Amino acid sequence: MSWHLNFLGTGAAHAVELGSSSAVLERDGKPVLLIDCGPDTLDRYFAAYGELPRNLYITHTHMDHVGGLERLFTRVWFDESLRGRPRVFAHAGLVPWLQTRVADYPGVLAEGGVNYWEAFRLVPCSRGFWLEGCWFDVFSTRHHRPGTSFGLGLQGSFAFTGDTRPIPEVLAHYAGGQELIAHDCGLVGNPSHTGIDDVEREYDEGLRARLVLYHYGSKADGDALTARGYRVARAGDRVELMNPLPPGHDAG
Repeated sequence: MSWHLNFLGTGAAHAVELGSSSAVLERDGKPVLLIDCGPDTLDRYFAAYGELPRNLYITHTHMDHVGGLERLFTRVWFDESLRGRPRVFAHAGLVPWLQTRVADYPGVLAEGGVNYWEAFRLVPCSRGFWLEGCWFDVFSTRHHRPGTSFGLGLQGSFAFTGDTRPIPEVLAHYAGGQELIAHDCGLVGNPSHTGIDDVEREYDEGLRARLVLYHYGSKADGDALTARGYRVARAGDRVELMNPLPPGHDAG
């Protein structure tokens, strides 16, 4: 069995040429879970897999991470074979924000008579969720205000931070083995995002060696991060992962 993380886009909100930051967890070449759905994510997903996502995890509700959900609703609603089937996983604390951002506009269809969430199966979670026999950990990150951004982990395989400042104590808990860590990182940090100076100050050498950086500001920034010795994800990269540990495994 093989596992990969396919980066559909790797750019910060303003870096539209790099694609909206999103990734797909693959098992044996088939998509298991899409992480985030920005304005251009569906096109990139369809180009890669020839179908719409069946499972989607939302890290937070900034529009560069959820801007594709309105379009996904339309595609799903008008396909009776899909209507009501795709699952949207989100931390329970995000549900009010998600409702406000994408689901509460009066008249989701001009003809009326349709509730936004009837197109999907919304699955609120807190500690995590089950999907295809795997337990996915959900953990809080540091992005703008507390309780509005959540990363994702699969023990033994990977952690995906979403947008965040450094979170060394969180990653020590959820990715304390040899997991690959997909981490928000630009050339220069700010109060809501990690910069490379933050990485070098906050993370030890062992953890830094497991980082794959994304959500940077430009191709030139990505090249500069690579030149400093870091692994940098580019749109279309499929990064090999280790097989996840069995659910309930105690890594000690």
